[in-house]
Amino acid sequence: MSTNGDGSPLPPLHRPRYGVDAPAVPIVNGAAGVACCLAAARWRRGRTATAAVGAVLLAFTGVYLHTTLRGKLRVWARELDRIGLKGDEQLLDLGCGRGAVLIEAARRLPAGRADGADLWSGKDQSGNSAEATLANAAAAAVGDRVQVHTADMTALPFADGSFDVVTSALAIHNIPSHEGRCRAVDEAMRVLRPGGQLLIADFWWMAGKYAAHIGQGTLRPLGSGYWYGGPFLGITLLHVVKPTEGTGAQTMRRRTEGNA
Repeated sequence: MSTNGDGSPLPPLHRPRYGVDAPAVPIVNGAAGVACCLAAARWRRGRTATAAVGAVLLAFTGVYLHTTLRGKLRVWARELDRIGLKGDEQLLDLGCGRGAVLIEAARRLPAGRADGADLWSGKDQSGNSAEATLANAAAAAVGDRVQVHTADMTALPFADGSFDVVTSALAIHNIPSHEGRCRAVDEAMRVLRPGGQLLIADFWWMAGKYAAHIGQGTLRPLGSGYWYGGPFLGITLLHVVKPTEGTGAQTMRRRTEGNA
């Protein structure tokens, strides 16, 4: 059972509604899968191949929906338990959407605060809005420790070293340019205090690029519970502990200043 840093049980999680990530993807693939299966039922020529394509598309859709509705929540609960929160941290979730990671973190911060930053794109998450996030926080009984901000990840409105933990779940890759994604990673490191922890979950090939840009951290695949349709769209976690004052911190400052 997950607990706060003091060993007390977490508050009950009621039924927040987090929506579906990139809702067009399961809609299009699910519709195509159904169409293929219906066509296979009527056709003789090419029936087997068409039915196989339909089955693959429907399986992809099922795995995708499981991840976005259940799997990612279980994975993030596990990962937040793993980093050893004490319960009084200040945490920032980048691209928080309707609050799936933000609220799971806030449940572990009875004496802390969880801030979310987002531009509230409905393309990236269905029904995405600041109001929906706050309503979900209230439903989960953590509304008193959650704040949301309309903010660009590449230019965060927070002072250096404002947060003990920074998280981001499948958000940074939505920035269209490599330079923009690097700026977002630099901003995450900037607002993180020395010794603080950065956790970025993103597609495996993106997470590797973030790690290469930062020049440190560990990469770990998050398993089948975080596949957006299949292993080819699996999610990897980048975990970084920001260097304390010294050579590592000086190197990090030079890298951030060079990308400013």
